[in-house]
Amino acid sequence: MHTEPSKDLAGTPIGREARALIKSCVHCGFCLPACPTYRVLGNELDSPRGRIYLIKQMVEGAPVTESTRDHLDRCLTCRSCETACPSGVQYGRIIDLGRELIETRAPRPTVERSWRSTIAMVLSHRSVITPLLRVAQSVRDALPGALRSKVPPKADVGSKPTMHHTRRVVMLEGCVQPGLAPQINAAAARVLDRLGISAITANGESCCGALGHHLGFPERAKAQARINVDLGIRLLDEGAEAIVSTASGCGVFVKDYGHLLKEDPAYATKAARVSAATRDLCEVISVADLHKAGVNASVMRGRVAWQAPCTLQHGQRSSTAGRVEALLEAAGYSLTPVTSPHLCCGSAGTYSILQAKLSGQLRERKLETLMGGQPAAIATANIGCLEHLRAASPVPVKHWVALIDEAMSRR
Repeated sequence: MHTEPSKDLAGTPIGREARALIKSCVHCGFCLPACPTYRVLGNELDSPRGRIYLIKQMVEGAPVTESTRDHLDRCLTCRSCETACPSGVQYGRIIDLGRELIETRAPRPTVERSWRSTIAMVLSHRSVITPLLRVAQSVRDALPGALRSKVPPKADVGSKPTMHHTRRVVMLEGCVQPGLAPQINAAAARVLDRLGISAITANGESCCGALGHHLGFPERAKAQARINVDLGIRLLDEGAEAIVSTASGCGVFVKDYGHLLKEDPAYATKAARVSAATRDLCEVISVADLHKAGVNASVMRGRVAWQAPCTLQHGQRSSTAGRVEALLEAAGYSLTPVTSPHLCCGSAGTYSILQAKLSGQLRERKLETLMGGQPAAIATANIGCLEHLRAASPVPVKHWVALIDEAMSRR
């Protein structure tokens, strides 16, 4: 699809990128059935094809309305359309460009923008969100049912191994995960420790930047990314072999730092190095590792429904496809069938806050498909999906590494 950027965008990085990306879309429509919002709403403008057309108009200087902004806001950025697209359209980059432009072409009302800024600020600062969660957990039983479901009970974190192995990886802590589910990284550290790898933390780590980026604050996201790049480079230089994330939403964004900061001469090369060194946890642990650690796959440990987060299966698909499933089966878990596994659960970062009704509909549909095989638990790989599903799931929802940790502890 040919795009001619408007005079104010012609020759700019955003104009050049938009023109190059949009031209790959041939409007074939293969993306429509893969799009969760189109399947629920049935509106062409709430499909990838429709949104790309809206962004093309915006790039070319056409008038932009509140309706345009609403259609872009309803996108989950699940990138299921990228997996379905035969032309290799990089829809995730296109929607990011559209969201950056919409903030200047159709500015939000002050109250709405302030609300979005507050969400980005609170959720991206561990020192703010964790104490708030601890207060909520202390009065959880007294909260109304709807609110109580959103507050997870305090979990048993378990022991944390000391750092004593020559092999080391940097374990990203994230923003909300230490408050919501500190047991995830603790379980990951124990599993890695049994495999001869020490997990170290990056003191001074910032939010990965994904929250600000998707909420329309790209410069804030870049500033956060620069902090993490500097930390990552230092720790890699000190001998860490990789930067590891147990939250696929954070991992996919850090893997994209090279693109995010490509126009920054002081950070482009460093950011590309950090991106290249970043791994999802499932890329660090192999089935062979579990066998060497003595995990017996013949010991049946229960029926589990695997919910592959969009950021893992569509965002990091080439490197992570099928890896978690193989690990769970190697640890003795029986995976139950899941229909339409490519569809989003509706969490999508702050989507469940800003698009609560639609998010709830998507979660209801997702749980129906996950529970079809009558699992005893649901496994996932992203804290947002885990908490969104947990609030309405009839069975426990756990991070897959917690299940591996249990298997290794009881072999």
